[in-house]
Amino acid sequence: MSELNTDILILKSPLRNNKSNHSLSPIMKSFFYPLILVSIVLISSCDTRTEAEKIVDKSIEAHGGKAYQSSIIEFDFRDIHYTIYKTPESFEYIREFSHPSGEVKDVLNNDGFVRTVNGVELDTLNAEWIGKYTRSVNSVAYFAFLPYGLNDRAAIKTDLGITEMKGEEYHLIKVTFSEDGGGEDFEDEFLYWIGKDDYLMDYMAYYYLTDGGGVRMRSVMKVNEVGGIRFQDYLNLKPESEQTPVEDMQELYLNGKLEVLSEIILENIEVRKLE
Repeated sequence: MSELNTDILILKSPLRNNKSNHSLSPIMKSFFYPLILVSIVLISSCDTRTEAEKIVDKSIEAHGGKAYQSSIIEFDFRDIHYTIYKTPESFEYIREFSHPSGEVKDVLNNDGFVRTVNGVELDTLNAEWIGKYTRSVNSVAYFAFLPYGLNDRAAIKTDLGITEMKGEEYHLIKVTFSEDGGGEDFEDEFLYWIGKDDYLMDYMAYYYLTDGGGVRMRSVMKVNEVGGIRFQDYLNLKPESEQTPVEDMQELYLNGKLEVLSEIILENIEVRKLE
């Protein structure tokens, strides 16, 4: 709940104007002004978000806001077609690609993971492979939807203050995850550089443990605005040592000590509004 302007609150009262014969009596003042003060305190205290949460909310709004929840997004990434839908209550991520065994379709949603080949569901996948495919699908969807996913229930956000990158000021936000609801990757750590004035997310760095672990940094190389949503392509960078603390990535980046590993490019983006 947003704070109200106290001047507006008082001026709109029918008990206040500039005529002296309509001024409040001492009895009314003793009742009316404390009531206003209590109301303002109650209204102001309704917003219990942390500073980090407020910054992330503004960033989500700058990148697409409510359009995320009212759209189905499709795109191609490295010859695989993705269809993404996500709200605070439900989600469904689909990827489709051709394989020597046939046309593969993976579906990950609130009910779990299912793979079909040529329309026939595979019932022989063990837990290890289901976990591997789930992480792969979820990873692409997570990065494509940033910063929207930063409001997931398990995300723990911390404001590290203002920092500077290439002459621009940024809010530096750290995100970790609670074990409850954080999935198998709950120990991963992320840093996000969010513009101090425009709230656009221009950089990110992250430390991960899966598949041998490592640390990466991404910087925006291109922006595509489609259907009211901001999609970003990135340069994917890595340090010399995979054991580098994620907090050191900014200094390494500014000193040119990171190697370009790959480009993260979303192609053929389509946004379909839900009826």
